[in-house]
Amino acid sequence: MTALSRPRVGHIQFLNCLPIYWGLVRTGALLDVELTKDTPDRLNELLVAGELDIGPISLVEYLRHADELLLLPGLAVGSDGPVLSVNLVAQAPLDTLDGKRVALGSTSRTSVLLARMWLAQVHGVHPDYFVCPPNLTAMLLEADAAVLIGDAALRATYEAPGLGLQVFDLGQVWRDWTGLPMVFAVWAVRREYAAAHPGLVKDVHSAFLGSRDDALAHVDEVAAQAARWEPFDAATLATYFRTLDFSLGERQVDGLVEFARRAALAGAIDAPVVPRFAEL
Repeated sequence: MTALSRPRVGHIQFLNCLPIYWGLVRTGALLDVELTKDTPDRLNELLVAGELDIGPISLVEYLRHADELLLLPGLAVGSDGPVLSVNLVAQAPLDTLDGKRVALGSTSRTSVLLARMWLAQVHGVHPDYFVCPPNLTAMLLEADAAVLIGDAALRATYEAPGLGLQVFDLGQVWRDWTGLPMVFAVWAVRREYAAAHPGLVKDVHSAFLGSRDDALAHVDEVAAQAARWEPFDAATLATYFRTLDFSLGERQVDGLVEFARRAALAGAIDAPVVPRFAEL
């Protein structure tokens, strides 16, 4: 690829995408792309605005902009059961949360919508939600429950039960509720870019899949390296990376479609979405 043709690609700066980034570094694939590392919210905005060509996007934002985007096959961030890093932490029974304050430690739209739908439809409560920094102690000084994602949620998974708090893993919540895997983020390409540069899209897609497979074949090595700068030990990180589901097969697509159906019923998106994939 020439410098002018390098695809503008997004990468999430969260632990859950570290294996994919690790593999890209190992294979040298990063030399072929113009990489932007940022938060999920910011990457959502850049891809929707056309300032990125290819990148991860939260499931809800993909559903809201599906007419502008195509999914990259086989690649997602999700779980088929516990996810460990997306949770609701409560210091009061869930059925008492109607009208009570619930802190949102992120504007992560997919996780927040999942929590809202689950509390409303399963527990019959409609709390007063507010956004704040993802510090669990501070959040629970102002609220009866908190929704956390990412590294803060992973810490809460291991620490909060010892403080007498209830931790509800939202990946497991979805699995118990629907019997399906939960997809939190997907990789997508802008439709006009896919039409203009199908070969480059295929190259990026292949690099991501190869990177994922390489990292998952060396999970203990990835975890040992990450433990040098993360506040988690290597064993905890290895368990986490093995828990995550980076695939987008038939069951995961069924989970995605079911989430879209329920999101439409909840009024969070205009209508259910039938996913369209890039032809690679």
